[in-house]
Amino acid sequence: MKPTLLLAIDIGNTNMEFGVIEHGKVKANFRLGTNRDVTSDEIGLLVTQFFSIQGIERTAIKDIIITSVVPQVMYSITNMIKKYFGGKSPLIVGENLPFPIVNRYDNPHEVGADRLVAAIAAYRKYGGPAIVVDFGTATTFDAVAEDGAYLGGSIYPGIKISMDALFQKASKLPRVELVDPGTVIGRNTVQSMQAGAVYGYVGAVKNIVGLMRVHLGEKTKVIATGGLSKMIGRQSGLFDYIDKALTLEGLVMIYEMYKNKESNTKK
Repeated sequence: MKPTLLLAIDIGNTNMEFGVIEHGKVKANFRLGTNRDVTSDEIGLLVTQFFSIQGIERTAIKDIIITSVVPQVMYSITNMIKKYFGGKSPLIVGENLPFPIVNRYDNPHEVGADRLVAAIAAYRKYGGPAIVVDFGTATTFDAVAEDGAYLGGSIYPGIKISMDALFQKASKLPRVELVDPGTVIGRNTVQSMQAGAVYGYVGAVKNIVGLMRVHLGEKTKVIATGGLSKMIGRQSGLFDYIDKALTLEGLVMIYEMYKNKESNTKK
């Protein structure tokens, strides 16, 4: 049987997400913490376990596509692919695979690959103009024009980074779990810190999105993705769509566009 599955890998500063794609849809996915000192065999063993648990044969993987903002782990990832996936060479967005989007940044090479992938997915799924809010290590706000061009955006410290900084710099404040305390008036230190983090963050997100909407227009769609998108979404009522698989789906779209172009070239 010929290989039929696609493996999509999104490498971020905090997590690496692996998605097995079948017929354009995410069949299974899992996350690993991003460790810049990890070896190819360490990643390979964990990936092998995941495939085994899911009952998926590694030989069923036809192609592999990667987006990464962490150059330090790319050697281990590409070497893992060669060792554990039959010597395959991955398609790396922004390196051997171009971005199918007009990039209006002053220096297009400064934009993180994951931001462009998410912008492509948001436009193709929901149309433009659009704002993509990605809650990762940093929270990024990316503007997509009505014609699908990437316009730029804002970068804000991630909520977990902010909480870690508070714990490290204020000697009497503890490290707390990041949850919605249910009230903005905390009755103890932990609750007060949680209230400041969650509701303060919601305020920042609302303000940045509101200012971007002034430029893009009131019909702008707002799409949230990333680990904390649901919690912030519940509090803000701000998002038209919460799409946690947006980047993986963007990788699938880019892969399919590349394959269609390759097929047409051969005709």
